[in-house]
Amino acid sequence: MALISLRRNFCHLSDFWIPGVVAALKAPPRANHIHKVVRDHLYLWFDSLQPELLQVRFHHAYCKSFHSENGHDLHPVGEPSFSPVHEEDPVEQSLQNQNEQVFHRRLNNFTSAQEVLGFLSTLETLPDTLAVGALQRICEVEKRAGSQEILGDSAFQALCSRFEQEPSHLSNAVLMTALQSLIVLRVDPQSSLVLNLVAECQNRMKRGSLEVHHLFVLGESLVQLQGPGRETLELIIYRLQGEKLEAFTPEDIVTIYRILQACPEKVEQHQKFLNTINSFSPSVVSYLSPKSVSQMLTALVVLDQTQALPLVLKLGKYVVRHIPRFTHEELRKVLEAFVYLGHTDRFLVRALEQHVSALCLTLDPEVACTVTDYCSRKQILSKPILNTVAEIFICQSEKLSPSQIADLIEPFGKLNYLPPNAPVLFRKLESVLFARFNSFPPKTLLRLLHSCALVEHHPVNFMSKLFSPFFLQRLQGEESYLDPLSLAQLTQLFLTSVLECPFYKGPKLLSKYRVKSFFTPCCSLETPVDFHLYKSVVIGLMDLLGSRLCFASKVLTPCCYTIDVVIKVNEEGFVLPFTADADVHKRVALCIDGPQRFCSNSKHLLGREAIKQRHLRLLGYQVVQVPYYELELLRSRLKLVDYLQRKLFSQRSITRW
Repeated sequence: MALISLRRNFCHLSDFWIPGVVAALKAPPRANHIHKVVRDHLYLWFDSLQPELLQVRFHHAYCKSFHSENGHDLHPVGEPSFSPVHEEDPVEQSLQNQNEQVFHRRLNNFTSAQEVLGFLSTLETLPDTLAVGALQRICEVEKRAGSQEILGDSAFQALCSRFEQEPSHLSNAVLMTALQSLIVLRVDPQSSLVLNLVAECQNRMKRGSLEVHHLFVLGESLVQLQGPGRETLELIIYRLQGEKLEAFTPEDIVTIYRILQACPEKVEQHQKFLNTINSFSPSVVSYLSPKSVSQMLTALVVLDQTQALPLVLKLGKYVVRHIPRFTHEELRKVLEAFVYLGHTDRFLVRALEQHVSALCLTLDPEVACTVTDYCSRKQILSKPILNTVAEIFICQSEKLSPSQIADLIEPFGKLNYLPPNAPVLFRKLESVLFARFNSFPPKTLLRLLHSCALVEHHPVNFMSKLFSPFFLQRLQGEESYLDPLSLAQLTQLFLTSVLECPFYKGPKLLSKYRVKSFFTPCCSLETPVDFHLYKSVVIGLMDLLGSRLCFASKVLTPCCYTIDVVIKVNEEGFVLPFTADADVHKRVALCIDGPQRFCSNSKHLLGREAIKQRHLRLLGYQVVQVPYYELELLRSRLKLVDYLQRKLFSQRSITRW
C-alpha cells in the first residue's frame, strides 16, 4: 500500500515540473555551471527512484499548460475551473500540498540565487504560490550573502514580471509575500513592479478584503518603503484600533509601534490608542527579539512616549539580560533611547561593564563609542568601561576615525576621570594629533582638546594653532559668527593657558573671541545652582552672619565664572559687608554643589565643576564646597547653622564674625 501511495505522489508531481526535468536531462551538456549543479541534483533525485515509477509518471499528457487564477487552484487552460476549496477532491488537494512541500524542500537545498533560478529554468510551468516561494528563497540567500547583483539578472526579472503584469489575480498571501521579498531585496521603490504591487495592496485595503494579519505585513512593508502609502497607514491604524490586542503576536505589537512611528504628526490624534498599547506591551516584552526591542524603543522616542514608564522599565530589564545579543546598531539605538527616555539603573550599567570588559580589545570601536557616549550623556562614572576604552584607544588609535577618537576621549574630561594608564593614553593622543591634526574637523578638535584641559592634561603644544586666525576661520566655516559653545570652550582654554600654563608664550586668544560668562542658557560650561539647596543655605547664612548684606549671591567674576555665594573678609578675618571695596583681604567662594554637579549617584565632581573650582583657587578665592550629600544629613535649621559655621570658621581659617 505504501508503494502504491508513493507512485501516486510521483505521478501527480509530474503535472508541475517533470516535463522540464526530462528536457534538462536529455539536453546536451552546457557550459553554465548553474545548470550543471541543478542537473546533478536532479540526476541524484531520479537515480533514487525505481524505473517502473518513472514509467508511470511519463504517461501523462505533458503538453497541457497550466495557470493559476487565485494563486492556489491550478487547472489546464481551456478546461473548467473549480476554484472553491470545498469543492476540490480531498485526495487531489492532499497531493498538491505534498508537491508543494517537495518543491520547497528542493528550494531549501540551494545556497545561491543563481541555483534557484537555474532550477526554475528547468520547469515548464510554475504556479504563483511556488513562484513566490522561489522569490522568497532568493531573498533569503541574497540577504545572507549581502549582495544585490541578482537584481540585474534577466531570469530574476522574468520571475518578477509575472507579479507585475496581473497583480489582481494574485492571492493575498502571494501578494504580501512578493512585496515583502522585493523590499528586502531592495528593489527600487519607484519601479513599476513595486508601485503596482503597492497599488494593488492599497485597493484591497480600501475594499476591506485584507485580513488582520495581512494588515501587519502591508504596514511593515510601507514603513520600510518610507515613501508611498501614508494614507494607507492611516487606514491601517484605524482598522487595528477596533481589534483586540490580546489576539496579536508580540511582533505584531512592535509593527503597530512602527506604523505609528511612520506618522509622528498624528501622535496626538492616536494618543488614546497609544496609551492602550503602552499599557498592554509590558506583557509581551519578554517574547520579543533584541531587534524588536530596539525597534520598540526607537518608536517610543519618535512618538515622545516618555510617560510610558512601566513599559520602559520592563524593556530595561529585558535589555540587561540580553546586552551581548544586540548588534552594534541595535545597541546604539537602545542606549540612545534610554538617554532620551531618562532610564538608567545599576543593573544596566553593570551589564554594559561586563559586556565591554569581556570583549576588551576585541570590542568593536563603534560599540565602545556607543557605550562611552551613553555613560557621558547620563554622567555615569564607570571605571571598568573607561579603563577598557583607554586600552582600546592605545592599541587601535591608528584605525580610529577623528570622530571615534573624540567620542572615546571626551568622556574622560566630562566625567573628570583619569585611567591608570593616563600618561600613556595622553602621549598616544598627542602623537595622533601631531600626525593627523588637519584631518580633524575644527569643532571636533576643539571639543577634544577642551576635554583634555578639564582633567589637567593641557594641550599646550596645540594652543598656538587653536588661537591662530587660520583655525578660527576654519572653526567659523561659512557662518557669520562662531557658536556660543565654541567661544566658551576657546575662552576657558585661554584662561587655562594663563592660570595653569604660565610657561606658555604663544599667541593669545583675541578679545573678540572671548565670552564674558560661562553660564549661558543653551550651552553653559557651568551647572546652575540647585534652587532648594541654595535657598536653605542662604537662610542659614542669614542666621549665622546676622544680615543679608554680609554676602552676595550668584556673582559674575571677571574670569567669566559665576559663584553661588561670595563672602568678603578683611586682613584680621572679620566679615565685611559685600558692598565694601576697601580692606578686602580675602574672598570666600561658597560652592553649593547639587546632585547635577556630580557624576550620577556618586560624590565625584564633573570635569566642568572641577576646573571651575581649580581656577577660582588660582584666582585667589578661598573655595568652600557645600555638597548636597552633606546638607541632606542636616535635619534642623540649628544643625544647618552649626554646619555652616564649621565650614566657614574652622580652626584653619582666619575668618571670624
